[in-house]
Amino acid sequence: MPAMANRRRSKRSSLTRGVIAVTTGGAALALPVIGATGAFAAPAQPAAAEKAAVSAPVSGKTISGKNSETATYSVILGDSLAKIARDHSVSGGWQQLYKDNRKVVGGNPDLIHPGLKLTLGSAANKAAGTENKAADTSASGASDSAVRTESADRADRSERAGNEVVAQGTPVAAVEAAPVAYTNDLDGWIKESLAVMAQHGIPGTYEGIHRNIMRESSGNPLAINNWDINAINGVPSKGLLQVIDPTFQAYHVPGTSMDSYDPVANITAACNYAADRYGSIDNVFGAY
Repeated sequence: MPAMANRRRSKRSSLTRGVIAVTTGGAALALPVIGATGAFAAPAQPAAAEKAAVSAPVSGKTISGKNSETATYSVILGDSLAKIARDHSVSGGWQQLYKDNRKVVGGNPDLIHPGLKLTLGSAANKAAGTENKAADTSASGASDSAVRTESADRADRSERAGNEVVAQGTPVAAVEAAPVAYTNDLDGWIKESLAVMAQHGIPGTYEGIHRNIMRESSGNPLAINNWDINAINGVPSKGLLQVIDPTFQAYHVPGTSMDSYDPVANITAACNYAADRYGSIDNVFGAY
């Protein structure tokens, strides 16, 4: 019995010396939820436990101090991530320590084994940050690539559409700006006049213009009245809507001819006058 008691004391003494050596070397032992247990270092093998404890001073030297940017810690028997994080003041606790060393620890933070090398502090954070940045860069690059691809597709579709129009025999100039052609008759004159009036905000409809033209001149752009009071006063009514020169000049619409016999100029000036006096040529049903 005494001999067995001496052996137990010797074993505890050896293990205690190992712990003291760890403290002297500057390595603080640390731990998480479940420590580095006998599942990985069986208590029935005292030589292995003593060897891990004796090797602790080497791990302590590797750590080199709390202020160092690079710190590596070697797990010993009884350690856990929580203990290591607490003893070495790891920012973010054992969760951050596990995050920084997930590749070496594996999927279960509760299971660490003696001899496992952990990186502490900013060095681990830099490594994790580099991985995250690489992932973000990859995602950003994929997004930019998708945008560029979409833009290229739109440009390609536009080019194909343009080529199809040209292939069908339509001149490019006609596609860009096809001028409206009006017939040189009463229908064409009225339609062209309506287009000019729309540009200048002058009201009037095809029916209202046509009705008044047929009453005033029967559609003859060279019609002239040489017998009424205006003719007696020296300013006979002229053109499709029988406009006297003073009225034509006062209500002439810019962009049209200054000749009162010109069909479009005559219609637009008369409609401009009617809009001023009656609200619209559509409201005129007799001599005006």
